[in-house]
Amino acid sequence: MRGAGWLKIKRSVTLDLVVVAADWGYGRRHGWLSNYHLAAREPASGRLEPVGKTFKGPTDAEFAALTERLLALQTDAAHGTVFVRPDVIVEVKVDGVQASSRYPCGVALRFARIVRVRDDKRAPDADTVATLRALLPRP
Repeated sequence: MRGAGWLKIKRSVTLDLVVVAADWGYGRRHGWLSNYHLAAREPASGRLEPVGKTFKGPTDAEFAALTERLLALQTDAAHGTVFVRPDVIVEVKVDGVQASSRYPCGVALRFARIVRVRDDKRAPDADTVATLRALLPRP
């Protein structure tokens, strides 16, 4: 039997991931790039593999600054998504990862939120797909 005093405590982990694209916001976030596409490194192929998206975490000032920064890195755009050079690394707090058929690498983030931009790191310093796979729940 559960009591009213019980607390649910979720374990979370932080990952350093690369922003590879962002979607234009709407509503309160209109005019900002606010839904960030995140990728992890695949060292064997040298590719950046998409693992999820998030719009949670940044303040309004951070959204504005990230929009300016990402627009300077723009390589292409289509259907409201701006694709960028992989020069921005963010520290992302997640409640875990899960197996995914949506992403080719087979892993997706759960409840991702940006903690901070990592100006001290570059794309080769980002976490790998193997790091994310190691976080998958064991059967």
